[in-house]
Amino acid sequence: MSTSSSIKKGLGKGLGALITSAQETPGGGVVTVDINSIEPNRQQPRQYFDDGALRELADSIREFGIIQPLIVREESGFFSIIAGERRWRAARIAGLREIPVVVKEYSEAETLQIALIENLQREDLNPVEEAMCYKRLMDDYFFSQDGIAAKIGKSRNSVSYALGLLNLEPGVLEYLKDGRLTPAHGRVLLQLKDGALQTAAAAKIAESGMSAREAEKLAAAVINKAEAGRDKAPARAKTAPFLYRGFEDELKNILGTKVRVRDGKNGGGKIEIDYYSPEDLDRLLGMFRNMRE
Repeated sequence: MSTSSSIKKGLGKGLGALITSAQETPGGGVVTVDINSIEPNRQQPRQYFDDGALRELADSIREFGIIQPLIVREESGFFSIIAGERRWRAARIAGLREIPVVVKEYSEAETLQIALIENLQREDLNPVEEAMCYKRLMDDYFFSQDGIAAKIGKSRNSVSYALGLLNLEPGVLEYLKDGRLTPAHGRVLLQLKDGALQTAAAAKIAESGMSAREAEKLAAAVINKAEAGRDKAPARAKTAPFLYRGFEDELKNILGTKVRVRDGKNGGGKIEIDYYSPEDLDRLLGMFRNMRE
């Protein structure tokens, strides 16, 4: 089996399949190497490692050893980690001198894809790191949102929601990174288009420990106050309830044009979609035809 076919097979089935496929290739079995000959992957998408969790893992390694070997590739006499940096860090804390690895001959591109997808499958990343992983897969390797969802076993909506968080202000992203805000809070704050208002609301939500529902009420109040200050018709709040604004933004991202959700009677309503030329209308019709197929 070739290296390229092995990686395709492994990425679709998770980290365990990566180790299995590595053992099937020449020189791909588990070997033991000096821990000092191993270095982190320079393209590691994960930036934060919890010290307490690492110490707990180190205690487990002292008692049971490393159950699952690291996947590495050889570079100039050293081994660069493809998958398993958390185990490597914990093993150093535990005082191990040697650790088991599987040596693979992956390219830089393959190495990055595995590192990204391993972290995503393990759910080891904070929401911002996760979103950046998706963005790198799309920007550098031309993955679609559907393709990412299929690789990691999540819905397309969850991928789309994660990517949307990257539109938040830098200060708000810091709250998401350290866990003071959740992705649900982030999606609420996306409704605040003014950066200063968004950042101020994020700080209040984090300091007060608001739930996502409470954050929705705060954001709605901020929006209504801002709109009143600009002498906009108060009917806008009735026409598009705050809950619908998230739907409008998601449809806008999918369709690439302005979308409005209008309330109707008996729980129904209508969706208005803008187009700007006959060609733009053809583009939208093509998208809807593809969805039907």
